[in-house]
Amino acid sequence: MSISSRFAVGIHILTLIESNKEGVTSSEFLASSVNTNPAVIRKLMGMLKKAGLIEVHPGIAGAKLAKELSDITMFEVYKAVNVVKEKELFSIHENPNPDCPVGRNIQNTIEQLFTAAQFAMEKVLRNVTLEDIVKDMATKENIC
Repeated sequence: MSISSRFAVGIHILTLIESNKEGVTSSEFLASSVNTNPAVIRKLMGMLKKAGLIEVHPGIAGAKLAKELSDITMFEVYKAVNVVKEKELFSIHENPNPDCPVGRNIQNTIEQLFTAAQFAMEKVLRNVTLEDIVKDMATKENIC
């Protein structure tokens, strides 16, 4: 199992809004780039709006970023689209056998490791901005 694709799609939406700021960035336009249904895009846009990352207005096609590129971190996007709950990136199997020494202790042992790993990943996401993503994509586009 992997992290929900909502995170990648959320980044895709924000990046496309930025790159299409001279045009109308409707849910249909975004959906065509993501290759998904516009209803999926509208749901994610609602989450991004609630988190204060985009501005959208009901009945009016289009969206724009609510913050500067350099002020939107990947951690904010990750949290906005409800990828995982706090300390729940990794699942621990339930009900191991309490009569087994490993079964009795495995959950408490690996829970600390999993919490540290999630914290480390989230620290990386806090240090990457949408500006970094947009610049990297621009560099790649110029190379191709």
